[in-house]
Amino acid sequence: MSSAAPPNPPLYQPQALGEYRAALGESPLWHPLEHCLYFVDIARGQVLRWREGEAAPQAWPVGREPGCIAALAEGGLLLAQRDGLFKFDTVDGSLQPLLPPPYDAAAQRFNDGKADAQGRFWVGTIDDARRPASALYRLAAGSFTPMLEGITTSNGLAWSPDGRRLYSADTKAHRIDVCDFDPVAGAVSDRRCFAQFEARQPGQDLNSYGGRPDGAAVDIEGCYWVAMYEGQRLLRLSPEGQVLRQVELPMRCPTMPAFGGADLRTLFVTSASDGRPADELAAQPLAGAVLRLRVEVPGLPSHLARL
Repeated sequence: MSSAAPPNPPLYQPQALGEYRAALGESPLWHPLEHCLYFVDIARGQVLRWREGEAAPQAWPVGREPGCIAALAEGGLLLAQRDGLFKFDTVDGSLQPLLPPPYDAAAQRFNDGKADAQGRFWVGTIDDARRPASALYRLAAGSFTPMLEGITTSNGLAWSPDGRRLYSADTKAHRIDVCDFDPVAGAVSDRRCFAQFEARQPGQDLNSYGGRPDGAAVDIEGCYWVAMYEGQRLLRLSPEGQVLRQVELPMRCPTMPAFGGADLRTLFVTSASDGRPADELAAQPLAGAVLRLRVEVPGLPSHLARL
């Protein structure tokens, strides 16, 4: 999206979008109607929008730790942040409160979230004390219902192309689960392990650590792309959980991929710089950047949330 980047860069070669560096970039969203990229910077309390050809994103301050966003069918964005659910006006930047959070905001906040194909909003939480007290919630009929529980850091939310599988990761547990999904009822069943990764051992060098699963996206072949936080890589997993491709990245902490562009063959990847060691940041000037890379298989478009 940067005017300096070639229109069709080589496959799987990440490039930064301009000079912007997020503290904690998350929730990249290629808007299916506006055809631009939205994302959040949780640590700075911002929603950002990047349009084609712009050198830098437009940023709006929104308040307390915006965890994720979804495009609303009626216009604007659905914004989940620590103190509740809001409608965000992308014209004037105003916020309209919708619902309080279904948790104690002194101990948890909203994290990863997306809309399903029927327009229901799903959003997980993260526990400040890193206890397995978080959950993945479904918003329906004006209230939040916990659908998966016993989670520490809810991430990696995605659906299969046929809408019959729901994926959800617990970053702290280094685990991705898959559930059977009933798209009519919005119900999940038969929760099981999809992929399990090795935890970092005490004193283990980061260069030998593969990272833990953060945000994710699914392509039209049903393969699951996941950002490995602190692992400096993206993985493409088959529907059976086998690693099909690894893409090395120029920063230690990627946070989430999202498919976009006119053909949905551009993978946008947010990342984090907040709290990283000074020597790491000096060696990795792209920490916090939004990356883009071209891929062979298109992704699934984002769904519109409906209130």
